[in-house]
Amino acid sequence: MAEHEHVRVAVVGSGFGGLGAAVRLRREGVTDFVVLERADSVGGTWRDNSYPGCACDVPSHLYSFSFAPNPDWPRTFSGQEHIRAYLEHVTDVFRLRPHIRLNSEVKRMTWDAEKLRWDIETASGRLSADLVVSATGPLSDPKIPEIPGLDSFPGKVFHSARWDHDYDLRGKRVAMVGTGASAIQIVPAIQPLARNVTLFQRTPPWVMPRMDRAISGAERWLHRQLPFSTQARRALLWGIRELQVQAFTKRPGELGAVEQLARRNMARAIKDPALRAKLTPDYRIGCKRILLSSTYYPALAQPNVDVVASGLSRVEGSKLVAADGTEAQVDAIVFGTGFHVTDMPIADRVVGADGRTLAEAWKGGMEALRGASAAGFPNWMTIIGPNTGLGNSSMILMIESQLNYLADFVRQLDVLGGRVALDARPEAVRTWNHRVQERMKRTVWNTGGCTSWYLDANGRNSTIWPGTTTEFRRATRRVDLAEYEVLRPAPRGSGSAVADESAEAAV
Repeated sequence: MAEHEHVRVAVVGSGFGGLGAAVRLRREGVTDFVVLERADSVGGTWRDNSYPGCACDVPSHLYSFSFAPNPDWPRTFSGQEHIRAYLEHVTDVFRLRPHIRLNSEVKRMTWDAEKLRWDIETASGRLSADLVVSATGPLSDPKIPEIPGLDSFPGKVFHSARWDHDYDLRGKRVAMVGTGASAIQIVPAIQPLARNVTLFQRTPPWVMPRMDRAISGAERWLHRQLPFSTQARRALLWGIRELQVQAFTKRPGELGAVEQLARRNMARAIKDPALRAKLTPDYRIGCKRILLSSTYYPALAQPNVDVVASGLSRVEGSKLVAADGTEAQVDAIVFGTGFHVTDMPIADRVVGADGRTLAEAWKGGMEALRGASAAGFPNWMTIIGPNTGLGNSSMILMIESQLNYLADFVRQLDVLGGRVALDARPEAVRTWNHRVQERMKRTVWNTGGCTSWYLDANGRNSTIWPGTTTEFRRATRRVDLAEYEVLRPAPRGSGSAVADESAEAAV
């Protein structure tokens, strides 16, 4: 990377969000951009998560870009290796590799109010950009809880997103800490290999059957020959999930019937009443993400698996002690304890117009206009930002909506002309987030009686979108300049940008 390289757009991250942004920029005629990736290959979370059994819980034909359909998905629910291969394919088909800077972790981004640009320091050098698109994603930085005595554990310790493939689990006593989407895939995969698996379960999840199967050669042939058949399949999958949203957002009581299906799924595999009691949640289904697995419960019923209905409290040598006093001697600890979602580390590295970091601005909770723009951070946008997550559908749909917003953001900058920046007005951010939080009050995520990673340290749901993907697409179709302050270079010598009053008057 050149010492003083300047680009029009810098995209941070090369997962679905970053690669999608790169494709959309090229389609808008923008070729002066780079994609900054901290690792040595693209793929984001689907590169980092390579644990045994890793797969997606969204159907394959819905978990892909609408502009890059894949007729050759091998299964209805794709494994990690297939999704990562798909992202590599997208990178090649859309000729993105010349734009990608690997091993270029962003260390700091600072807004230069005089030059109206972002100065960026990376692991491979410095550069500047007129516009930054942060696509680091909420599931990128693993979270391991602070457990007393963990540092002195003599065995192996790693997080599910940093799996140590050199460590052989065969014949080992393994502790699995956590019961989220990763854990329910890991346990069935390692149970046949390990001498013993001890699952530390702070909160049991609701688990529905995973209706996975191989996609036949005839189906794949049909999708290749008749592309509209792929589109129809995707539309059907999307439509079903859109119809389900009302129960999650407005009528959580209707989810009781789904709970009965989940209970029957458990009863088929778990015959021991005591174990079944441990595994039965005491909150409304959907409050935490509904998990899909047809192998999790059968694995827990095996004689070499112990379920501890309590979180891990402390470590004493090779002995793990749960909060309820249960003890287990183990050789390895695998943490499936999630990620820094509401306290993303990238926020500590972004310094805005007033000298505050994004983390400081978001100290009371993440807020962004239409999930994209934070007040005080001009020409900075985030993909999968605050309140853009989903509880029942494909995040690719939300990403593509945000790409529409990005495209119009770039168009507005072109129309305004010259050196210009757009800064979200604080009142616009507050109004947007007030509406979101008002709608959130009656959703299952807020009323279901659980504590989930959707909530921040203040108990506020700053992650989930309380509506349909169609509603979000309408909300992000275009940039409303009335919601932004238009900044122009200051008169020579004044040292800071000024608002463009003529542009304000125009809107």
